Amino acid sequence: MSIENTAIRTTYFSIAGNVFLALIKAVTGFFGNSYALIADAIESTTDIFASFLVLLGLRYAKKPADENHPYGHGRIEPLVTFLVVGFLIGAAIKIAHDSIYFIRTPHESPEWWTLIVLGVIIIWKEISYRYVNKRSDQTRSSSLKAEAWHHRSDAITSITAFVGISIALIMGEGYESADDWAALIASGFILYNCYLIFRPALGEIMDEHVHDDLIDEIRKIAGTVEGIKDTEKCYIRKAGMKFHVDLHAVVDGDISVKKGHDLAHKLQNTLQQKIPHIGHVLIHIEPDHLMME
Repeated sequence: MSIENTAIRTTYFSIAGNVFLALIKAVTGFFGNSYALIADAIESTTDIFASFLVLLGLRYAKKPADENHPYGHGRIEPLVTFLVVGFLIGAAIKIAHDSIYFIRTPHESPEWWTLIVLGVIIIWKEISYRYVNKRSDQTRSSSLKAEAWHHRSDAITSITAFVGISIALIMGEGYESADDWAALIASGFILYNCYLIFRPALGEIMDEHVHDDLIDEIRKIAGTVEGIKDTEKCYIRKAGMKFHVDLHAVVDGDISVKKGHDLAHKLQNTLQQKIPHIGHVLIHIEPDHLMME
């Protein structure tokens, strides 16, 4: 299965999970008198829409290169990530606003059984985070990484809700708003996660140099190609799940132009075969005697 299809299938998993959990949280929060759970449901609802955005982005990024997009359509991924971050920021602001309202409004303590539901939710969201994060590492998808952090932020808000409800139940009268304070704290965690999601996507758009490990791998593979004596400059740009490479390769300065041309193609094909997530490779040939000068 291609990395694109793997990413898309993982997004379907996230959508299904978020729909189910949003319903569970909303019903439990309403009947269990817990705004922290209702706040959790609000975030899960935004996650559903965000997951659909990720899905649309991944499907668009999968389109092959064309005349207007010679490097493919992968740059849609960080743009979708920015939209996802916007959804999360909106959810955090909504949760914070409503938490403050409920803190100032007298209400009943949450029901004890809401803790059981929260415990199950926390376990499931952490499992979901680990699964989606593993797939994001495999596919090197920034939008899928954002999707994974959605699950982790959801687990965090559920943990804060669990703590808040526990305090309200244990301490009794006068502590009914503990879970509302938990929801307010959770909104801060969500905003912090927004930064963690946003920063790598911004780096991708700005062609930030963060690919030293891949450069080392490229140089190592280039050294195995007969006729390639060394490598010089190596620049990498990430676009979606593909990495585009500009590489200067050192060859014997006395060979013909045709031989140098053939070596460049041999090196390009070798890199693309051994590193599947490499997209375009531009090889610039440097004669060795020029390097010695």
